[in-house]
Amino acid sequence: MSNEFLSPLNTQMWANGRHLVRCVKIIQETWDVRTFCFMADQPLFFFFKPGQFVTLELEIDGLPIMRSYTISSSPSIPYSFSITVKRVPGGKVSNWLHDNLKEGDELPVHGPVGLFNIIDFPSDKVLFLSGGVGITPVMSMARWLFDTNASTDMVFVHSARSPRDIIYHRELEHMASRVKNFGLHLICERYDIGESWSGYRGYLTEAMMNMIAPDFMDREIFCCGPTPYMNAIKRILQQCGFDMKRYHEESFGATPTEVKEDAIEQAKQAQEADGEVDSSEWFTVEFAQTGKSIRLAPGETIHAAASKLGLHIPKACGMGICGTCMLEKLKGEVEMSHNGGITDEDIEDGNILTCCSIPKSDVVIDY
Repeated sequence: MSNEFLSPLNTQMWANGRHLVRCVKIIQETWDVRTFCFMADQPLFFFFKPGQFVTLELEIDGLPIMRSYTISSSPSIPYSFSITVKRVPGGKVSNWLHDNLKEGDELPVHGPVGLFNIIDFPSDKVLFLSGGVGITPVMSMARWLFDTNASTDMVFVHSARSPRDIIYHRELEHMASRVKNFGLHLICERYDIGESWSGYRGYLTEAMMNMIAPDFMDREIFCCGPTPYMNAIKRILQQCGFDMKRYHEESFGATPTEVKEDAIEQAKQAQEADGEVDSSEWFTVEFAQTGKSIRLAPGETIHAAASKLGLHIPKACGMGICGTCMLEKLKGEVEMSHNGGITDEDIEDGNILTCCSIPKSDVVIDY
């Protein structure tokens, strides 16, 4: 890397949006997990809040596919960022990345976004809980605190299937050996014949939690892992009377239960209405660049309007989390129920997330 590249005068700051990056390194973390490291050809400071994620824009089998992944690296290493991906049986994107993405390949990314981060919830004492590849956002947080010599008291608890499935094993042990304020505790569900393991075995329980972090009730908790894992953690904490305002989890990727319930209820209401809707509640959505427009029924999103017109607005989550579907609103009012996929600055600039924006008047979109 040249000194000219590193010159602050040539460096721009990463901002939420679409950026072209190049894969510069691939690290085999475990037998089925790889870390992919990216940089921009033009100097770019990849600053983000540890715990946030990006959305990859890919083309697989000739079809455009968007997929979101948590950033596993720390913004303390500013000229690059990394994602860590587990190969999932039958997983279209994870398998494609493992089998096809090579050093030197370019691809567009969107982001960074996400409400799950350590910057917005500072605390003197934190407890990181992770299961499987859910370690990635809390590892980003731990790396940030470690690299910046923060005085934060950290307890890091990770659950894996077996010793060979522990992601970042050597790095975690290195961090724990270097500073007094980093307590590491690894739990393995099982271990195979020939494997030695002297750590915790089984699943994380309330009794185990009390042994590992007796003061967990006083800590800010950040949790990520498979849904059953996070549900089990929440049950333990709720039974103990933990203040759940101090519990934070990364839940993007699966449709939340309340979203599904809302959708079911809305479908029932629509069915009961028997198609009789006040026409004054219908609004026109126009896409300025194409000149196409359509009338939308109450409750339908801007993204739905585009789909009906045959316009493809990229999206990955459909819940206002990933920020992929952000467009500029030129005219009109919308009701936007997002989940962190757009910043206040973006909103002030007139942008909206089309997947979760419902017209409240006639609207014109720059697309």
